[in-house]
Parts: sequence; structure tokens; C-alpha cells
Amino acid sequence: MENTRRSFLKKVSAAGLGVAGLAMTGNAGAATAHVVAPEAQAKKKPAGKDDGKLRFGFIGTGSRCHEHINNVLAIPGNKIVAICDIQQGPIDRTLKHISQFGVDAPKVYKGGEREFEHMLNNEDFDCVIIASPWEWHVPMSVAAMKAGVPYVGVEVSAANTLEECWDLVNVSEATGSHLNIMENVCYRRDCMAALNMVRQGLFGELLHGTCGYEHDLRDVKFNDGKNYTYQPGSGDLRMGPDAFAEAQWRTNHSVHRNGDVYPTHGIGPVAHCMDINCGNRFLSLSAMATQSRGLHKFIVDNGGENHPLAKVRFNLGDIVTSMIKCANGQTIIVTHDTNSPRPYSLGFRIQGTEGLWMNDGDTVYVQGQSKPHRWDNSEDWFKKYDHRLWAEHEAEAAEAGHGGMDYVMMFDLINAIHNKMPAPMDCYDAAAWSAISALSEMSIARGGALVDFPDFTRGKWINRKNNFAI
Repeated sequence: MENTRRSFLKKVSAAGLGVAGLAMTGNAGAATAHVVAPEAQAKKKPAGKDDGKLRFGFIGTGSRCHEHINNVLAIPGNKIVAICDIQQGPIDRTLKHISQFGVDAPKVYKGGEREFEHMLNNEDFDCVIIASPWEWHVPMSVAAMKAGVPYVGVEVSAANTLEECWDLVNVSEATGSHLNIMENVCYRRDCMAALNMVRQGLFGELLHGTCGYEHDLRDVKFNDGKNYTYQPGSGDLRMGPDAFAEAQWRTNHSVHRNGDVYPTHGIGPVAHCMDINCGNRFLSLSAMATQSRGLHKFIVDNGGENHPLAKVRFNLGDIVTSMIKCANGQTIIVTHDTNSPRPYSLGFRIQGTEGLWMNDGDTVYVQGQSKPHRWDNSEDWFKKYDHRLWAEHEAEAAEAGHGGMDYVMMFDLINAIHNKMPAPMDCYDAAAWSAISALSEMSIARGGALVDFPDFTRGKWINRKNNFAI
């Protein structure tokens, strides 16, 4: 959701991440489980070894990494052991950033694309945070879990293909390492208050949800090679190796893919409300996309019709709409819209038999308590149903990124590490939420056909309990 995502690798081609690689459906992953041999599993190291502090490592040292570092070091009892990147610029900026906290400088691993493996095998960690380009999330997460890292935090989206989703589940199960998807919107204050209202029955039995990622990213997908966002008139439009930060790699996904490539900001909070993987699950999905116009128009408007990038053919539809059916009967609409001029919105709507919350407009209606046919301001309800995590940590979160939700998310993960609890948002969440990308690509390629949603829990969803933010 933010404009500060990781500056990490040089562009790695996203070709091959599209429809051709999405043949696995249903529970096929169960038959091709990624089994890790016992000798390949490193022995888990006890948390807080030696000085009692939790040992963190970071793979990917861009702006998103800095935000995580802020919160790790703001919470007492943590230290940063090592960082890894292949670009010197982000490493230097990260070391300078860490020095402002008056703590020891971490070891630095740099060089080739697989240098992260050396870091994972040479250092002892309690948690490793992965904030790299999307195509590296799964290889790095898998390597960290195989190396015996007890808790692995992976940025969103966690995976691009169904095979990758199954890899996260299978390796987490085989190694016992806890994979946590770092979906910060699940900790947004209004989302947590709405979750509180759902759990206390204010909206009755849930029927429907809407959500999405509606964020104008045109000036992030292109820049002048020096600044994070493109400033009109500041320089030439670039994407790929000569660009800066996300424009090095993110824009390439818009070239090669057509689907909801970034679903978790929206679906995460809705999934928690609907107990997905915990007594409920996604059953099927159908998706459609509009034509692709926004990125080409942005190039022409800012660089002219003869600009070299005007020849690039973008596959990503400007607006992608996915509809999901759940096992307990609910429907969910997920929208992806990053190529259009528009204000930011995640479009949340949680609706049940007794009322609903709508994010756009900040409104709530509860039957029997709201005036008939009149919206209430959601602020009044959310003050009453503010979640405990926010009520207890409001002051600490006040200085953190994204309105404080980054801090609350990191606090919840660190609390799980200290108490040897399961990850707050585990491998099954990471797989189910991220699978929307691959399934939407598949459905769009088949003309909006209904596709089956894999059961990444292999039936455990029936009896699993929702422990998120309890």
C-alpha cells in the first residue's frame, strides 16, 4: 500500500511467472510436497542466545527494510546481526540508518544473488525478515526455513505461483519453522476494530466482503533512475535495470502478467474476519480484467509518443476484479487498480445479517442500534471497539510507519517469538492470500472461468481455531 517498497536486486525478469506456470490446481501440491531431509534441517538455536536479545537478520535493504528496522530496534531486547543485499547503495543507506540508533553495526553480506544463503548458513538468527522483490520471496523464505531459522517474516505478496504457495506450506511443515506473512494492513487500527466488532457479533452472520488494492502507482512504476517516484519534468522515464527502487522490478510484472498481482493488503483483514483457514476456506475464484491503458498513457503523457517505453506492451489490465466463494457461503470481491489516476483506497466492506462497515466513507450501520436507513460515523464505533493491541500500544505506535500498524505488527511477531507461539499470520495465510494472484491470472486467461482454490491446510481448516489478535 505504501510508496516505500524495497530497493534490492537488479531487475530479474518476471517472464515465466504468468499463466504458463500456473497449471497446478486443487490439492496437487499435496502430491508434490517439498519434503526436507532431516540432514538438511539445521538445528534450531534458542531464542535470545548469549545476551538474551532476539537476533534479527534482513534480506533486502531498501526503504521497507528501514521501516522494519525502526520497529525492531524500538522494541527492547532485539539486535540486528546481519543484513544482505546485492547493491552497495541500499547497504550503505541501511548502515547509516542503523547507526542512528547507537547500536553495533551488523555484518554485511553482499555480492551474488545467492549471497543470502551464506548469511543464513553462517549466522544464528531468531528471526529473518525478507523485504526483496516479489520473485525472490519464496526462494529466500525456503532457504531461511531450511537453515533452521525459527521465525521467517516475508513481505507481501508472499508468492507468485501456486507452486510457490505450496513450497511455503510444505517447507514450513517439514522444518517446523514458522513462516509469517508481513501483512501490515491486518494491524490497521480500523481493521482491528472492525474485527473486534465481527467477533462480538455486531454484524451478525457474515455474508459478504469487498476489498482490494486501489492505489495509483504510475509514478512508482517509472522514475528517473535517481528518485523513488517520478516527478514530471525531472528527467527521463525509466523502468528496469536503469531505474531506481521498485521501478527496477515491479513494472516488469505489469509487462508479463495479467491478474491481481498484489492481493494481500485487501484480502488479509477480510480473511481474518471470515475465519479463513480456521473453520472456513476459499473454495473457488473467477476473475476478469479491463484493457491495459494506464501505463502506456502515462508514458505518452510524460515522455511523448516517440519515447522508447511507448513501444512496451503491458499485459496487466488496469482494473482486475476477482470474486471468491467461501466454504461457509460468503462471497468476496477483490479489486486491483494501480494504473489509474485515483485516490488511495482498500475498499473494505464487511457485511452481515445485522449490519456492515464500509471503509470508503468511514461508515457503520448496526441494526437496532443505528438510526433506520442512516449511516453512523465509524469513528464512534471504533472508539468503543478499539482492539486491545492498539489500546495498549498507541503511544509506541504513534511514531511508526503507516499510521502505527507497522509497529503493532512487529510487536505481535516478537511477542510470538518470545513465547514460542505460532506465527500470527502463518504459512497457510501466506499461501491462501497470495494464491489469488496465480488463480486470477489463470481465470482471466480462460475468459473468467471458475477455478478451484487449493486447500493449503489439507483439511485442517475444519478444526483450526482463529488465534489472530486474540
